[in-house]
Amino acid sequence: MRVLVAEDEEILAELIATGLRRAGFAVDTVYSGDAALAYLGLHDYDVVVLDRDLPRVHGDDVARGLVASGSRTRILMLTAAGSMEDRVAGLDLGADDYVGKPFEFPELVSRVRALRRRSARPVPPQLERHGIRLDTVRRTASRDGRELDLSPKEFTVLQLLLEADGGTVSAEELLERAWDANADPFTGAVRVCMSKLRGKLGEPALIRTVQGVGYAL
Repeated sequence: MRVLVAEDEEILAELIATGLRRAGFAVDTVYSGDAALAYLGLHDYDVVVLDRDLPRVHGDDVARGLVASGSRTRILMLTAAGSMEDRVAGLDLGADDYVGKPFEFPELVSRVRALRRRSARPVPPQLERHGIRLDTVRRTASRDGRELDLSPKEFTVLQLLLEADGGTVSAEELLERAWDANADPFTGAVRVCMSKLRGKLGEPALIRTVQGVGYAL
């Protein structure tokens, strides 16, 4: 659910990030290899979309460092060089998947989703609890047969609560998993999102606030 886009072409990086956010991911962007390593050391990413030809620290070295650290972050490597030899070299470095430029964006989103599923514990295609049904593939949600019109952020928060299977999810964990690095922990973003989600779920209320701990469904 959390993705780092490391691409030195800033316009392309932001286009990729915008598309991935619309698909429901929390996304950070960096434009150099040293910045990628810094972010990867600070945050727990499910997937890094890694341009191979990064400045200052080459993308190959970023991949090597990530693999050597034992990180569970999956690597989707991007490059303008699309020969068989380049793909093999990228995969040999430890990349989990490889996309040549130019690429079709729906395919990129699909590959990121596939890698995210491999980076975490398996999540069933449908999650159900207390009359809520969440389709994690089609990204649709309903309560007692009533379709819910959720924003990508609300959908992600609801999915995290359902995955907890009745357990409590802290505000800090929600902020880490559903928001990007620019989110200010003091803005009340989680509280505001939770309020909107509760309103859309309707009555009787399903989301409990566990004082000093977090939220549970």
